[in-house]
Amino acid sequence: MKTGVVLVAGWILLSASVCRGEEITYTRHIKPIFIERCEPCHGKDSAPDLYAFKAEEEKWLSAGQGMLLDTYPHLIFFTAWPDTGSLMRRLDDGKGRADGKPGNMYRNLGATEEERQNNLKLFKEWVGNWVLKRWPEVTKEELHGIKVRY
Repeated sequence: MKTGVVLVAGWILLSASVCRGEEITYTRHIKPIFIERCEPCHGKDSAPDLYAFKAEEEKWLSAGQGMLLDTYPHLIFFTAWPDTGSLMRRLDDGKGRADGKPGNMYRNLGATEEERQNNLKLFKEWVGNWVLKRWPEVTKEELHGIKVRY
């Protein structure tokens, strides 16, 4: 019960700071979501990088692990370059896609649809230009719209 009250209080404070127009940053907003929602599969016990994951994908997947994403540089790799838009494609709710299908990691953004939408909103504000395109289809202007503040 105590944990639930603390989580609700934290969410209220976070929501209030976002409503005041506070800039969304990795350290203050994204990292806590990552620790709670993503770290079990993308934390210290996961594949050290995308290339190691792809080399032994079945091994990592059978262990319930993905690529290491527990640092700011790892997330930038899957946001801006070289794997442009990968994070966005995986976390997207599908509402802007022709097929309407959410990304394969959207369900992990929260226990409820409301929590998923709130966390997705924070990710979208953090990224800035929520581009689902892959490199090299993304334009220079679209890349310049990606903020990802530390």
